[in-house]
Amino acid sequence: MKSIKVLFVCMGNICRSPTAEGVFNKFIKDMGTTEKFIVDSAGTHAYHVGEPSDVRSQQMARSRGVDLSRIRARKVAQSDFEHFDHILAMDSDNYNILIEASPSEYHHKIELFLNYAPERNESDVPDPYYGGQNGFAHVFDLVEDASRGFYQSVMK
Repeated sequence: MKSIKVLFVCMGNICRSPTAEGVFNKFIKDMGTTEKFIVDSAGTHAYHVGEPSDVRSQQMARSRGVDLSRIRARKVAQSDFEHFDHILAMDSDNYNILIEASPSEYHHKIELFLNYAPERNESDVPDPYYGGQNGFAHVFDLVEDASRGFYQSVMK
């Protein structure tokens, strides 16, 4: 079976998208389906290329059994649009940047991640970077719900 290639995208790739990468990797490991997926994350901007995830994201993830320590920020590359099957944007701003940056034949691959958590009544995973610790917990909760919904959708 061909791997399902998933790219999670936020602005700087140090808070939301690495959290999504880590949560989804743990989820598929727990489900015993790691070999069915290729998972990565990236940012629409190159602010933090090569840097580890935000310490607060790492602390929140660690407190919930997810390790983000190996993830390093990178910027979305043109080749990502062809390579990945699903490109999941954390918010509408990054969604619009991805649509604008990609050839139209790949637009069908780009979606808002929270489309997979309709029970949440939110369309954007908010950027916790300038907020308090509660913002990181809220992001983690949203990402867990959307990860579950996305997994159920692609595994049908």
